Amino acid sequence: MLENKVAIITGASSGIGLAAARLFAAEGAALVLNARRQENLQAVVEEITAAGGRAHAVAGDVGEDETHRRMIEAARDMFGGLDIAFNNAGSVGPYKPLADVMPEEWGEALAVNLTGAFLGARRQIPAMLERGGGSIIFTSTFVGTSVGIPNMGAYASAKAGLMGLVKAITADYGSRGIRANALLPGGVDTPAAGDAAQKEWAAGLHALKRIAQPEEIARAALFLAGPMASFVAGTALFADGGNAAVK
Repeated sequence: MLENKVAIITGASSGIGLAAARLFAAEGAALVLNARRQENLQAVVEEITAAGGRAHAVAGDVGEDETHRRMIEAARDMFGGLDIAFNNAGSVGPYKPLADVMPEEWGEALAVNLTGAFLGARRQIPAMLERGGGSIIFTSTFVGTSVGIPNMGAYASAKAGLMGLVKAITADYGSRGIRANALLPGGVDTPAAGDAAQKEWAAGLHALKRIAQPEEIARAALFLAGPMASFVAGTALFADGGNAAVK
């Protein structure tokens, strides 16, 4: 599905990003992968190349513009350009009632979850326009869009803000072949999901009465990235096990 395409995936060393890296590579894409830890990221690159895929690591903080500049440079130099960006990196941030959140904690949550997405998009869009368009995907969440959860105000605000970013990109660049969409997972079985009791609690929020495996969310991202979603732009795809439907 992604033959001859070049994709950036952030947050690629674990969870949804790792699952997407494996899937996109298996579907033929050349990958520029990002996460903060070089050692973990390089292990993913080696796994993909050992399986016959193409991947390159660019470690760094998505809250810094320089990280995105280096990713675009790698996409051009290593693989010839950019067609797809899965802006997946995120952080839960401070877990406390909103009035207890310190301004610096708020700023850090927005830097990773929202500003990092903006910094990525402003670098990715020109590179995609060079190739006639592309697909930009942002990992948002049901938290702050279909439901509020106690102690997650900064995270919810940042992730909900991604929908404004998606609509703005669509208004500015949809006519030039850029498709921007948000992917909204429900609970996912990653280290961030907590212990067994927390996962069981999260499962109860969903109509399917379970949380997702990362591979299930990666398949939704693949749909948005590929030609089957050629007329999908400026919207949110809930991959949330019916969470929003039963609130």
